[in-house]
Amino acid sequence: MSPDEYCQQKATQSGSSFYYSFLFLPPDRRRAITALYAFCREVDDTVDECSDPSLARTKLAWWRQEIEHMVQGHPSHPVTRAMQAHLAPFALDAKYLQAIIDGMEMDLDQNRYLDYAAMERYCWHVASAVGILSAAIFGASQPQTLQYAEKLGLAFQLTNIIRDVGEDARKGRVYLPISELQQFGVTVADLLNARHSEKFVALMRFQTARAQRTYDEAFALLPAADRRAQRPGLIMAAIYRTLLDEIEADGFHVLTQRIALTPIRKLWLAWKTYIRG
Repeated sequence: MSPDEYCQQKATQSGSSFYYSFLFLPPDRRRAITALYAFCREVDDTVDECSDPSLARTKLAWWRQEIEHMVQGHPSHPVTRAMQAHLAPFALDAKYLQAIIDGMEMDLDQNRYLDYAAMERYCWHVASAVGILSAAIFGASQPQTLQYAEKLGLAFQLTNIIRDVGEDARKGRVYLPISELQQFGVTVADLLNARHSEKFVALMRFQTARAQRTYDEAFALLPAADRRAQRPGLIMAAIYRTLLDEIEADGFHVLTQRIALTPIRKLWLAWKTYIRG
């Protein structure tokens, strides 16, 4: 199996919505973004699938070294071997790959966030850094495009946090800011015990409104000159915003179930967004 085939298999197996945004890219950009996505999956799985935190830290430290080896021209892992070819053509800065690992380590260090600023910092590492690298791969001729991508990554992660409240709570993780839980009269115990209430619904409406505002703020930053190149991000936004609408229409029953769109609906949204340009 070639490095590119390894990354393709990793992306396909995940079932992520991101896969649908890759479909309309030229082959070189598709290989690059697939390699980036495979890297994100590898380091994320290191934390999620490893029950021993010390072993997870050791593995993340290995990935840090592997990124340095890739930059120096001698990677050993299929993902970094696939990614290396795209570093120079798309001006990919390895500091953002290291920042993503920083975000993975944050999951090992803490499972609560006191306020929105703390949660936003986490989101920057696990999502905004990915957005910046992705925008570079898609094609960014204007500096403002990277600001758009940074903001869009935040919007994606805010959506993930809303969707995965129950699933994360079952892992002992609460990403919603403690100060905002207190503001709406919801306790951490409510989340851990999946207690759905009017207070919880009000809290989630607040979270959803902020996520939707963040999408709007991101779109306002996207220069017209790069809009066509950045269609993969717009495809993802269409899918994620539709998911937010579904979650809200369902009454925010995210403590006991994971709401998702069907593959055919994702494909339809991707195609519709693509042809709209």
